[in-house]
Amino acid sequence: MPTHFEGAPEQVLALDTFIKLTRANNSLLARIAQRGTHPDLSVSQFGTLEALYHLGAMSQTEICNKLLKSGGNTTLVIDNLEKRGLVKRRRDPHDRRVIMVELTESGLELISAIFPRHAQVIAEEMSVLTPEEQQQLGALCKKLGKGNTAGV
Repeated sequence: MPTHFEGAPEQVLALDTFIKLTRANNSLLARIAQRGTHPDLSVSQFGTLEALYHLGAMSQTEICNKLLKSGGNTTLVIDNLEKRGLVKRRRDPHDRRVIMVELTESGLELISAIFPRHAQVIAEEMSVLTPEEQQQLGALCKKLGKGNTAGV
């Protein structure tokens, strides 16, 4: 459904595009969630485990930046993962003010077991687009993500 806003043509187009982007994202996330690729984990918990799995130990601030979450949210997510024995915290040996987060053996076993199915489900969901369309969408999303600093 397009916007019902009656404004300048560039605003109407921007709002309509934004609505489509938001709905597509929400629909895709809902379909992935329905397929149960990360049972018993919230999206943020899965994202944290996945980031640590692929990038290695990180500070909590680095995790916040990777997941685009607030510090408070990330602290809660890491607390809950730590309670489950999936991650552990340790002081950075080079800067004792920094707390590093890393996967435990249990965390590594869990994410390495569930990630391949998650990747397969995403590939299946994205297959409605050709490889060229996926590359184009990726480039457009990257451009949009960087934003327009001239308008700020």
